[in-house]
Amino acid sequence: MDRSSFIKFALLGVSMMAALAWGQSQSKLLSHETEIDNIIKSMTLEEKIDMLHGKNMFSSAGIPRLGIADVEYADGPFGIREEMEPHSWNSANLTTDSATFFPTGSALAATWSTEWAYAYGQGMSREARLRGKDMILGPAINIQRIPTGGRTYEYLSEDPLLSGMLAVAYTKGAQDDGTAVCLKHYALNNQEDYRGFVDVRISDRAMHEIYLRPFEMAVREADAWGVMAAYNKVNGRWCSENETLLTTILRQQWGFPGMVISDWGGVHSTVDAVTAGMNVEMPGSRFMGQALLDSVKAGKVSEAVINQRVREILRVRLTVQPIAKDVANTKPVGNAEEMTTALEVARRSIVLLKNEKLLPIDIKHVRHIAVIGENAVTKMALGGVGAGVKTRCEITPLEGLQTILGNQVKITYVPGYKSFDRESRNKKMSPQQPADSELMAQAVEVAKNADLVFFFAGDNREVETEGSDRKSITLPSGQDELATALAKVNKQLVTVIVSGGPVDVSTVSEVSGALVASWFNGSMGGQALAEVLTGKISPSGKLPMTWPKKLEDVPAYATGTYPQTIDGNTQSDIFVDLTRNRSNERRQQLIADYAEQDLVGYRWYDQKHVAPAYPFGYGLSYATFVYSDLNVKSTAEGFDVSFTLSNTSDRDAEEVAQVYVKGEIKELKGFQRVALKSGERKAVTIPVRRSDLNHWDETTQTWMQGPHDITVLVGGSSDNLPLTSKAE
Repeated sequence: MDRSSFIKFALLGVSMMAALAWGQSQSKLLSHETEIDNIIKSMTLEEKIDMLHGKNMFSSAGIPRLGIADVEYADGPFGIREEMEPHSWNSANLTTDSATFFPTGSALAATWSTEWAYAYGQGMSREARLRGKDMILGPAINIQRIPTGGRTYEYLSEDPLLSGMLAVAYTKGAQDDGTAVCLKHYALNNQEDYRGFVDVRISDRAMHEIYLRPFEMAVREADAWGVMAAYNKVNGRWCSENETLLTTILRQQWGFPGMVISDWGGVHSTVDAVTAGMNVEMPGSRFMGQALLDSVKAGKVSEAVINQRVREILRVRLTVQPIAKDVANTKPVGNAEEMTTALEVARRSIVLLKNEKLLPIDIKHVRHIAVIGENAVTKMALGGVGAGVKTRCEITPLEGLQTILGNQVKITYVPGYKSFDRESRNKKMSPQQPADSELMAQAVEVAKNADLVFFFAGDNREVETEGSDRKSITLPSGQDELATALAKVNKQLVTVIVSGGPVDVSTVSEVSGALVASWFNGSMGGQALAEVLTGKISPSGKLPMTWPKKLEDVPAYATGTYPQTIDGNTQSDIFVDLTRNRSNERRQQLIADYAEQDLVGYRWYDQKHVAPAYPFGYGLSYATFVYSDLNVKSTAEGFDVSFTLSNTSDRDAEEVAQVYVKGEIKELKGFQRVALKSGERKAVTIPVRRSDLNHWDETTQTWMQGPHDITVLVGGSSDNLPLTSKAE
């Protein structure tokens, strides 16, 4: 071995030892090792194998004769999915399996609030326990690489620090309450099209610094107990059998002692999967049932490996208190405390993008409001492919306005357009259909006679869905044409975008006097939106992702690495195949080259000098804020960024103060949500950890100290940073 190789090996060993030492001293999972030793000694080989695959759609086996309960999984990162029949995707048709529909991931991220992310995880856990669940299949923390991604609404952000800090808080909230999380989808599941076989090619540096960072933070800082392996390949190996991901990084570098489960139908091998670190194949036993038993008996897999996989499951099983089956699903779910959390998150998620003094509603001069658009009345808890929530309550925007305004203002609703629906999706129609002339004419007529027009545009969960990406960010159903027609007859036009991620707002922004992003905002979303529109509260959400002017500006599109095409492709999605009981084999090969490397999201726009429609971190308020008195002070952990934040308006409001550091590139390194009374000034200190400035060194395969010559920038969005200072 030459000197450089020796140094590389030595440094890697040191980093692994440090990670393992961290895990052993910190993880709650490691408090049962002696008991687990005794359990494993008492188990037959067949009992061990039974634990390594699904028992039914959402559970894996325990050891009944030893009093070890099955592991019950709760599908849905934004609400506990309804109960399914044990061996099908059909509803069990219970009357007790409703749940709170929490705002989806992008909405949670728009709060920029670790406090409410913790409460969110806690609320999810409470409802999971009432439903008899041990592990939540969430949070979903993949980086939003493309705005068209089918699950953008589930994911948090384009930025690893924002995603990571919220993931840490969510994880702590759930696990402090007693329910395990399952971080997903590990790793680099950044598109839905071809996810079942696409091979992501990426540098080690970009992978660690951007795409793995939220997972690392949740494992190392929040002691996450579960991880779900993604469908795709990374650098030539399926995630479900990728030794680099599952062993070298997850278990050795990060010290993860918990259990790894597959995404549903995502295992492709027996020996490779179990030896790489896969604990549970879900939902069946194709590879890790009889085939695994045969492999052990044939000497292809040692029983020591099986024992280790069982140990990792038992760590979670003994840490999470099981719920008796005769207790589960006996009490109603979706109670007041969780609904309050959903409301508070929704309130803080709403982003005011534009306002030419149309908001908040001035009821002294507004006596008649026209509400136009099916998204004013469409419920978003269910829809598309994948997890949804059977909720007892979902307040729509129209209902929210009607409740708050009461008899003070006349409200007239017309649909204006026909939404893209399940039938349209099944027929493989495009959402970009022309406007319905009859519905548009009706809407224009109503708008003529109104003092104020609310146009509810955007997508729905049939457009944004698991299993496929959007082909465009153009507003569906002829909404641009409709908005233009409305503006011609009434200049008092407020457009509200209901979506899970960015859409092309170039037309509606130009013709509207105010523009609002309100997401798929959960059970209480309509109430929260009405409170913002009427001025009961000031908007305080900030964009967790860049909204581009056009798709060609997005780094993956600009580099030509997305979308990918396959000549003669007849394969559907792996999960869709599974739900339809078809084979999920994937023999096709498809490369996704992450050519933009670490220039994801706002980093790309900054470096390439491309102006977005609305930048990362952006969001207006009814209040006005002034930043002043910046001071940067070194600490043992990094440095403290201190400044004064003043509310110079006559409204109480909250502001998300953001800290960026510019070395090679400008990156978010800290943030804090600050509540300020009218006229109030507060001294704010945001710590920046030195470790968050480090970069991944591909030679030594470890984190190395970041640049010394850096500039600290502070303000209210990535492109509005009035305070700057050098830091060392």
